[in-house]
Amino acid sequence: MKKHNYSAGPCILPQEVFEKSAQAVLNFNNSGLSILEISHRSKDFLAVMEEARALVLELLGLQGKGYQALFLQGGASMEFLRVPYNLLKDGGKAAYLDTGTWASGAIKEAKAFGETIVVASSKEEKYNHIPKQYEIPADADYFHCTSNNTIYGTQIKEFPETTIPVVCDMSSDIFSRQLDFSKFDLIYAGAQKNMGPAGVTLVVVKEAILGKTGRNIPNILNYQQHIDKESMYNTPAVFAVYTSLLTLQWLKRQGGIAAIEKINEAKAELLYTEIDRNSLFIGTAAKEDRSNMNATFLLKNESLAPAFDQLWKEAGISGLSGHRSVGGYRASMYNALPLESVQVLVDVMKEFEKTNA
Repeated sequence: MKKHNYSAGPCILPQEVFEKSAQAVLNFNNSGLSILEISHRSKDFLAVMEEARALVLELLGLQGKGYQALFLQGGASMEFLRVPYNLLKDGGKAAYLDTGTWASGAIKEAKAFGETIVVASSKEEKYNHIPKQYEIPADADYFHCTSNNTIYGTQIKEFPETTIPVVCDMSSDIFSRQLDFSKFDLIYAGAQKNMGPAGVTLVVVKEAILGKTGRNIPNILNYQQHIDKESMYNTPAVFAVYTSLLTLQWLKRQGGIAAIEKINEAKAELLYTEIDRNSLFIGTAAKEDRSNMNATFLLKNESLAPAFDQLWKEAGISGLSGHRSVGGYRASMYNALPLESVQVLVDVMKEFEKTNA
């Protein structure tokens, strides 16, 4: 039976990426060696890293605009720490938008370095919407936001205008929709949503914003050090970088971000239409802020959960349960999830309504 993988991360990747990466584990580039054992200083892997970094900037439309793409380690959670280390000046302050668990984690790390202002928060409403009409201090060193909130199913649709550097955690929706990425001075994203397996983190940074903090930054935490060493300051996550490259190549062949955005919008519209129509379910996020990546919803009658769970599992659906902190259901519809899989879920929901309404 075909599996329909709605896991929030690590998540679904294109089938051809699995096949090519599996072959590389056995024999990479006909070298007789596995991608898992080759030297990260070998010509073969240096070519992988160079192409991956260049392809990131190409897909985001940032080539020749003063940006550097880095493949680092430690997950997006490491960037919660590395961002203020590199951008928050001694005696300065940072502005943060609190839209969920991961945003609040970033805020906690920043507070260890200096004054951290939360410009707005939806915590009191259980993060069911994106705050709007807030002010960003013009004298802050940077503004930080999280573009998509996997746990609560919300997504920023319009980003604020500001004169200070903008930092965005795009872990769960990077490469999924068209944006003017030049409006962001630093973007970071764990690979395990739309880009590759867990184990590597993408950082895209405008080099001109670095070196202004007045603090001595340890090399491993210093973005400039990683730029100077071309993401090879320490041994990179070779397999994760290679698999990310394969995924980026796949995305380019699909027509890039513009093409995948249309597919993602069709998937989201199909599922949200059913959630709103079906008498047994209710969405949890404000409609104007609904995420195209993570649709969160509940059964109106929780006693029906065992029967519904059995039905979607029998249909080959996997990973539909909501985050442990909120319960309910979460359908993660990342780039590689086909429209066909969303139709299977919608059909299950319709069938369930017929027998339980």
